[in-house]
Amino acid sequence: MVTGSATRRRAAHRRDGYLRRRRVDTKGRAGHPQGGDVSPRETQEHTAPGNAHGPARRQFLGLCAGAGLAAAAACDGPTASHRRSAPQSRRPEAERDRPGTGDWRIGSLGPPDAVAGYTDRVSVTPGQECGLHVSTTASAFRVSAFRVGWYGGALARLVWRSGPVAGHARPGGRPVSATRTVRADWPRTLTLATEGWPEGAYLIRLDADSGHQRYVPLIVRSTQGAGRTVLLHAPATWQAYNRWGGYSLYAGASGAYETRSLAVSFDRPYDANGAEKFLVYEWAGVVLAERLGIPLAYSTGTDVHRDPGVLHGATAVVCLGHDEYWTPEQRRYVTAARDAGTNVAFLGANTCFRRIRLETGEAGPDRTVVCYKSSYRTDPCYPSRPALVTTDFRQAPGADPESSLTGVLYEGYPVDAPYVVHAADHWLHEGTGVRPGESFDHLVGVEYDRVTPGAPAPGPGPLEITAHSPLVCSGTRSHSDSAYYTAPGGAGVFATGTMRWVEALKAGTPDGGRDHGMDSRTRAFVTRTTENLLRAFAEGPAAHHRPAPRPDAGQLYKAA
Repeated sequence: MVTGSATRRRAAHRRDGYLRRRRVDTKGRAGHPQGGDVSPRETQEHTAPGNAHGPARRQFLGLCAGAGLAAAAACDGPTASHRRSAPQSRRPEAERDRPGTGDWRIGSLGPPDAVAGYTDRVSVTPGQECGLHVSTTASAFRVSAFRVGWYGGALARLVWRSGPVAGHARPGGRPVSATRTVRADWPRTLTLATEGWPEGAYLIRLDADSGHQRYVPLIVRSTQGAGRTVLLHAPATWQAYNRWGGYSLYAGASGAYETRSLAVSFDRPYDANGAEKFLVYEWAGVVLAERLGIPLAYSTGTDVHRDPGVLHGATAVVCLGHDEYWTPEQRRYVTAARDAGTNVAFLGANTCFRRIRLETGEAGPDRTVVCYKSSYRTDPCYPSRPALVTTDFRQAPGADPESSLTGVLYEGYPVDAPYVVHAADHWLHEGTGVRPGESFDHLVGVEYDRVTPGAPAPGPGPLEITAHSPLVCSGTRSHSDSAYYTAPGGAGVFATGTMRWVEALKAGTPDGGRDHGMDSRTRAFVTRTTENLLRAFAEGPAAHHRPAPRPDAGQLYKAA
């Protein structure tokens, strides 16, 4: 979910017209700003076909080697690297048919201080230790580690459980430094060894003796992605919206945008149930991918920022429902993977919108997410290092709109509109039975993307629009577009253009949660379309077997 109200100029976008659109951040109502942020608001092992040779692949390998030598530094100096232990992994597809655990869900949250925690690493490799920092008002608590997956419909499996651990109440966080960064800085309560834990996405559940519970998300990441579909999680975006301690990148304790954090720390719990953004925007995508049985790998945007090796030879990279905050390094590596023939899927909207830096925190490197947004002139990197100034990718300095990778451009928020099928005969829609113009209520929202004439194009080839959905956002008529293109290196790239795509995979089910009125019919359509996408992308460079022959964008939009 995004925050901020969207004010933008649209109509006939000329060559640089998209750069003049403005939008406002407002938490609670959601939306994103394009330079005009004002009010606060919250609301496995095969060789990938076609990837073995060629200059694009050599270029990507060079980038991987370069990342090992020097990660891009923050403005105040170099970033240290994590120590690594020898990986001990079981492949995710071996997990699919194992029996699951039905009681992984939270029964009672209780008040915010009842129990909460965080890990001192966003991700670990199998067998790597990770510190868990916990505060609770209960006398004791237990820790349960659930791996998310299909598991015959159980949707998670208990991998490890602790014995009783003495509970201690720790102080709440408060903002420190000029960036108003909130850290908990609690002592380590126990160590998670992760030995024998399969790669994947985990919900670490804290079970207080009082009966209250909360999650801590953890990714057990893959070290090899060749021949696999890499599911790319978005912890930087989770953290940007995290209001634990009263501050996020959107608002301060007063609720005002002007008092927001300019940098946020992973050294604190997440708010709400502890894993809200993962559960809303990513969980259902993981479950579906595991149910299909395709070879999978797991990573995060912050890990790819530091080391893109997991992308080498991957058949596909899948960004899930809300992946807004990217470093320039992450973007460069994902783009290089695309150019080398790795397919890319964007199952959300507002992807790769914010340009961030990762800086060292109390627990180690890459523990702080920096984004000055509309206050970029106060960023220490301004004006001497424009490529690292933290604002929107499309904004100066160093403007580089996301459409050159995604094919679509973020347009606005908030919106709630039907999703309207345009290319019913497209291979993505095989088996859905849809007709041209058929619609699915509420599937477009809460933020949306569209094909924008005049914005940087991803390449010289056709850009197909598979859905073209009329809407009204903040009083302005527009469209949300799902779009597909194939890159010269052979990759296929698909963007849904709506943030509710992954949410729709659970619409009308007990886990539907924020399904926004979406029904089982919508779930069936989105599920089949996503299955078609993931299976096709798992076959290797999609341009070889799923080309994009129709320049639909040129027919639907006329450049002024």
